[in-house]
Amino acid sequence: MSDEPLREQTPDSLELRHLRAFVVVAQELNFGRAAARLFVSQSTLSRQIATLARSLGCVLLRRSTQYVALTLAGRTLLEQVPAVLDDLDDVIQATRSTGGELAERIRRLGDQFADLTYADVDALRAAAERHYALMPIAPEIAFAPVNAGGVPGLVASPAQPDRAWVLLLHGGTYTSGSAYGFRSLAGALADTVHGKVLTPDYRLAPEHPFPAALDDVHAAYTWLISRDAAPHDIVLAGDTSGAGLALSLLLRLKDRGQPLPAGSVMFTPYVDLSAAAPGTLPDLPAPSATRRGTAWGIARYLNGHRLDDPLVDPLHADLRGLPPMLLQAAAGDEGLPDAERLTDHARSQGIDVRLEIYPVAAQSFQLYWSFLPEAADALTQVGDFVRTVSGSAPPRP
Repeated sequence: MSDEPLREQTPDSLELRHLRAFVVVAQELNFGRAAARLFVSQSTLSRQIATLARSLGCVLLRRSTQYVALTLAGRTLLEQVPAVLDDLDDVIQATRSTGGELAERIRRLGDQFADLTYADVDALRAAAERHYALMPIAPEIAFAPVNAGGVPGLVASPAQPDRAWVLLLHGGTYTSGSAYGFRSLAGALADTVHGKVLTPDYRLAPEHPFPAALDDVHAAYTWLISRDAAPHDIVLAGDTSGAGLALSLLLRLKDRGQPLPAGSVMFTPYVDLSAAAPGTLPDLPAPSATRRGTAWGIARYLNGHRLDDPLVDPLHADLRGLPPMLLQAAAGDEGLPDAERLTDHARSQGIDVRLEIYPVAAQSFQLYWSFLPEAADALTQVGDFVRTVSGSAPPRP
C-alpha cells in the first residue's frame, strides 16, 4: 500500500463556465465590469461564483458595496486555474483536430450544394430546404403561423415565454431560405432566450429584388411593436445575408426616426457586397458555397441598385446611435473578414459591439447546435446577450 497521501477528487458539480466567470471577476475585482465582459447580468454572475464556492467548499471572494477582494483560497485558485483552462482548451482543440468527426459530418451535410450555382435558383432553394429538414427541432417549442403586417411567418415559443422577442432573419443570399426551414434555429433561440421568435418569410430575389425583402422585414417589425412587444423587448438576429438585412432594417429605422430594438445578433454576417459590383462578377457562376458564387445571388438581389447606398453597405454607413451588437463568426470561414470589418467600423462609431470567433470552419455553424459544442455555446451567449440588452426577462439559472 502506498504511503502517498490520497488526493481529493475534483467535485462532480464543478463547471468550467463557473471557473471562467471566477477568473474574469478576480481579474476585474468588479462585478459590473466582469458581467459586461461576459455579457451576463450581475445576478447571473453572482450565482455562478456562489455555485463555484459551494462546489469547492471555500469562500473565494469578499464583497461589499465598495469593493471586491480575493480570499487566500481565491488567490490560490486565480494563480492556478487560468493555466489549467488554457491547457484544457488546447487538449480539446487537439482532440477535435485529430478526430475531425464533427467537421466531416458538417461537410457531408453540405455536399448537396457542391455543384449548385445561383444560375439555378430553384435547385438551390430545394437543396436548402432539404438541408434544413435534417436539423432537429428543440423539444417543447410550439410553432404558430402568423400574418405579420401582411408578411407570412412563424412564431416559435416555449411553454411559458418571458417578454423577450427575437426577430430572426434567415440566410440564403436573399434568394433562398424560409421560415419553415429555419424552425430548428428559431426553436433553439426560443429555448435559450426563453422568449418568442418571429421568423418572417420575406420575399426572395430574383422574383422580388431589393428593396422587397427590406420592406417585408420592416413591415414585420412594425407589426410586432404594434401588437405584442415593446421595442426594448426585441432583439434582431440575422444569419449570413440575413444579418445584412438586419443592418439594413436598423439603418432604415434610424433614418425614419422609428423606435430601435434593444440590440442585434449577427451570425456570420455577410455585409460586403462589393463582389457583386459591375465588372467584378465572374463570367460564369461559381459554386454557391463560395463567396464568388454568392456574388451572383447578391447581383440578382440588387438588380442594378447602387452599391454605395448605405442601406446595402453598412461597412461605410453611419451607424451611430444603433443598439448593442453581438457578432459571431467561424474562424475557418472565408466570411470572417466581414465580421471583423463590421466590428471595427461599428466600434469606431461608438457602438457597443462584441465579436466572438469560434474554432470551427462551417458557415452558419449555429444551425448545428444539436451536435456541435461550439454552436451550443454560441447560442448560450446569445441568450445571455438578449437578456442583458433587453432587460425584459430575468436571468435563467
